[in-house]
Amino acid sequence: MAEQKGHRLYVRGRHLSYQRGKRNTNPGTSLIKLEGVDDSRAARFYLGKRVAFVHRGRKAIHGSKIRIMWGKITRPHGNSGVVRAQFKHNLPPRSFGASVRVMLYPSSI
Repeated sequence: MAEQKGHRLYVRGRHLSYQRGKRNTNPGTSLIKLEGVDDSRAARFYLGKRVAFVHRGRKAIHGSKIRIMWGKITRPHGNSGVVRAQFKHNLPPRSFGASVRVMLYPSSI
């Protein structure tokens, strides 16, 4: 019998920072580094994909402390595989360096 392996429907990413200039930050746009993506051509595949920041809250709501903040990848950022994402509610600064999940839907292939 074949060995069963888990199948993830998401790619891991890391929240780097907000989009920023020399002095000003723009919290409406977050920079995400995707695992295994090293150039802007590969990053183009992920445009329009949904991003989930999964974290734990203090109080349980409907029996769970798990919360999810949803966003969408909007465009590549630079030449090293970093992408820009906009979230329904801006990610908090404490999420810098935290992992996010980039869902492989909606799919265009």
